[in-house]
Amino acid sequence: MTLTAQDVADITRLLEESSFDELYLELDGLKLSLRRQGAGGAPAAPALADSPPPAAPRNAGPAPDVAPSPQPAASAPSARTAATQSDVQSVAAPLLGTFYRAPKPGAAPFVEIGSQVKEDTVIGIIEVMKLMNAVRAGTCGIVAEIVAQDGALVEYGEALVRIDTTGQA
Repeated sequence: MTLTAQDVADITRLLEESSFDELYLELDGLKLSLRRQGAGGAPAAPALADSPPPAAPRNAGPAPDVAPSPQPAASAPSARTAATQSDVQSVAAPLLGTFYRAPKPGAAPFVEIGSQVKEDTVIGIIEVMKLMNAVRAGTCGIVAEIVAQDGALVEYGEALVRIDTTGQA
């Protein structure tokens, strides 16, 4: 038995409508792990690249008609030198898929280096099986570095952006 994109969307919707905080499903070699935002009693801070993500993805709408062409990731070494390593938190990919910085091809990116973000700010989307899943910052601060390239395949737990938390509002 395999899961379709509609199956995954239905499972995600059911989790959001339920009183459960987490769901782990293993079916014929397929492993699906979903977690509500803030579940597990931990603060809603983003996970570092080598630890699991803090929140379940949320559906961000229909798939783009044309995939954006990959572009080199932007970086800001000067922005990171002002903050210590402990003040910079990585926002990790909550699942494996294609990362997009903008809601659709040709649109402005969700965030740029220097953008002020709050916990619920969408920093990008990850496409999985034609479903668009919003990725939220999970912390307040200023975007110090954009690690993942637009249109690139990202793995679960991989750093997408880094946020300097000393720039909190």
